[in-house]
Parts: sequence; C-alpha cells; structure tokens
Amino acid sequence: MNENAKNVTISAGQIIGICDVAPGHFLLSIKLPGSFSAPVPGQFVMLRNLENGETLLSRPFSVYGFRTENGQTILELLCRVAGRGTRLLSRLGAGGRVGVLGPLGHGFTVDAAVKRIILLAGGVGAAPLAFFLQEHVRRVSPLPVTAFLGAKTSEIATMLQARFTGLSVTHLATDDGSAGYHGAVTDMLSEELQTCDYESTQILACGPTAMTRALARLLGDKPIRCQVSLEERMACGVGACIGCVVATKDAYGEMIYKRVCKDGPVFDIREIVWNHPF
Repeated sequence: MNENAKNVTISAGQIIGICDVAPGHFLLSIKLPGSFSAPVPGQFVMLRNLENGETLLSRPFSVYGFRTENGQTILELLCRVAGRGTRLLSRLGAGGRVGVLGPLGHGFTVDAAVKRIILLAGGVGAAPLAFFLQEHVRRVSPLPVTAFLGAKTSEIATMLQARFTGLSVTHLATDDGSAGYHGAVTDMLSEELQTCDYESTQILACGPTAMTRALARLLGDKPIRCQVSLEERMACGVGACIGCVVATKDAYGEMIYKRVCKDGPVFDIREIVWNHPF
C-alpha cells in the first residue's frame, strides 16, 4: 500500500468560517475530527457538498492551512469559483456540512543541498505554497525564501500576498498592471534567474498550465531544481477514474502516463512532457 494512502480518511466536516477574500474567491475554514491526518504541503483534499444534492462529484482543493486550535482540527481551503460546484460551495454558511477525503497525493520535498527557495504562484496556485511557507518557518533554521506571485488584478494579488508576509522579498505581477509588474510572473522570474545560483536554489511552483508550461520553457536545461504542483480536473482523487492523467517521461526517456491525483500532484518539472496535449 502507498504510504500516503494509509493516512487517507473520509471525514464529515463542519464549516466554521466562510468569507469572500477577493472577487470570485472565498476562504473556507472547516472543523474536522481529530483523527484526520496532518497533511504535508502540496497535498490536497476532495471536498463534497453535503448540503446540496445537485452536485454528485467532489472537488479537489490544495491545502491552504491546517492547525489544531483549542482542541479542534481546522482545515483551510482557498477556493476560486470556477463552475457550478464551487459556486454552490461558496453559498454555504457557517454550520454547513461537507465531506472531506484526504489528505491525498504527494507533497513538496526540499533537497538537502538547497540553500535558497523560490516560490512561484499563479492565482489560487498560491494555496499550497502558502501552506509550505507556514510549515517551513516552523523549522529551527528555515532557508531564505523569495516569492513571486501572479494574479489577474490587484485585489486578488493583495489577497494572495497576505499569507506571504514576513518574507524579505515578495514580487507581485498582475495581468492588468493594477499592482506590481504588468505582465506574466514568469517574466519577473526570468530576470531573477540571470543572477541566481542554480546549484543551491530550488523552485516550487503551482498555478495555471500556461504559467507552469512557460516556467518549463524558461528553465530549459538550466541546472536548477524545480518541483511543480499540477492543477487538473479530477473526479475521484484516488487514481480510479483516470481522469487526470498527464504525459511524463520515465528514466529512459520513454513517455508514460501518470495520474496527477495519485502520482502527483507534485512532479519534477522536467518529468512532464509539456508539449503533449493534456
């Protein structure tokens, strides 16, 4: 049995907080049983609305925050309204019931030789990276971290930035130029890489496919470590429906398909066949 699978549970959760944090984005705080296993940054959960029978399938969400407070286990999810399911979730109030399957998948790992970490996020792709940062700063000797955050507008950028306070450097980019750099967040990273020590740096990234594909092109054959968390639609979250497969390369360069939910969602960026139609 996969080691991660041993800790997976189906739990009934109760919403204890839900608030709009930016246009089309909301934050869910869910109380879970104490038996729910602590996730590692990069893992996700499948969330099902138990208050409304109109949506049959669960939705995947990266873990944004997780803590034990006054004896309660609390899971935080940063959600973007992307369709009918997330719109119905956004209308739940405190006390609403949800089903939570998780924690699922493989999270981020930092190589022991790394001396500096760069976080690259686009939109709600900031969620697993914010959780990584939360856990990282608890270490006795956390490594220096630089964050690059991309968003459509200043309202969303400001919301994302709130979880990255305390860093010596946080770069913002927006599509409309209303905050920070006007353009793609990968363009800002490109400038950073001109003076970056490749051997001692690791990049952790999550965001839309267009961003992660651009990152893969940008890195090319530069000898810099990079892990990317893929955002894919999925129905089951446990590898049964094969609805989230992506093309990857094995150790011999042969193409094989892997499931984002079970084999990922975190991959070495050079493992993905980026020019393959997903």
